[in-house]
Amino acid sequence: MSALICGSMAYDTIMVFHDKFKHHILPEKVHILNVSFLVPVMRREYGGCAGNIAYNLNLLGEKPLIMATVGHDFEPYSQWLSQQGLSTEYIHALDDHYTGQAYITTDEEGNQITAFHPGAMSLSHLNEIPTDSDEFSIGIVSPDGKEGMQLHAAQFVECGIPFIFDPGQGMPMFSGAELLTFVDQATWLTLNDYESELMQERTGLTLEQLAERVQALIVTLGSKGSKIYTEGRCIDIPAALPKAVNDPTGCGDAYRAGLLYGLMNEYDWETTGRIASLMGAIKIEHHGTQNHRFDLTGFKQRYHENFGQYF
Repeated sequence: MSALICGSMAYDTIMVFHDKFKHHILPEKVHILNVSFLVPVMRREYGGCAGNIAYNLNLLGEKPLIMATVGHDFEPYSQWLSQQGLSTEYIHALDDHYTGQAYITTDEEGNQITAFHPGAMSLSHLNEIPTDSDEFSIGIVSPDGKEGMQLHAAQFVECGIPFIFDPGQGMPMFSGAELLTFVDQATWLTLNDYESELMQERTGLTLEQLAERVQALIVTLGSKGSKIYTEGRCIDIPAALPKAVNDPTGCGDAYRAGLLYGLMNEYDWETTGRIASLMGAIKIEHHGTQNHRFDLTGFKQRYHENFGQYF
């Protein structure tokens, strides 16, 4: 059985600013902001949350299925997925739209400014989860078109398929009530530290209260590791040590692939969180979101080096 990855597919134009944003953005002048950043390093990469999560889960030996809407310019990405052995069965191409486009500028401190054109992603609700399929036993609803995220969450419930709700950059689209609907539909909820603050503000619930509504709430804290709230306790997951820090883009997606892998293979949360942590560390060592590679034997060895145990 596989995992169905619902979310965005995008081309990422990644630029590196060799300075710090804070040196060029004056807080007292943000109402008349007019800045330009010289970015001598620029790359165009394959990205999008669904694409990144599926790529990472594929590295771990699983065969995820991507559900997404893309545009008329998707062919190079489609060829890349085929080269990786990833299916495009549930990817719907719309001829009169572009594939999502992200323009990401990263400074020396890892801060990012992103402009995103959703393109075909806005019509993700045109893709419906097949109710009669037995290809997948788990899913994830990651950032996508608003209607699509709502539809796919409801359809996972209808099909009786457990899923992770990963609102990510899509969170601002939803009211507190809408977010709580997702939480109550989902089996697991994952957020980064900023998103966890926003989720609490919008819903009026604490992390502990949110955790009571799902089987587990996972909060990532960057270099400080992550926390998993489950069954009335909080499990601290240490950060894996990267060999280099080159590009944070896509680390969260790599982490989420690790969560899916742990859940699919029925590991405990201590192990699942550490697998996810190491996935994020490996990703940050490489530029782009789908340029890192490893085999499972090497991955298990790095897991042992970081955490003093095998899984």
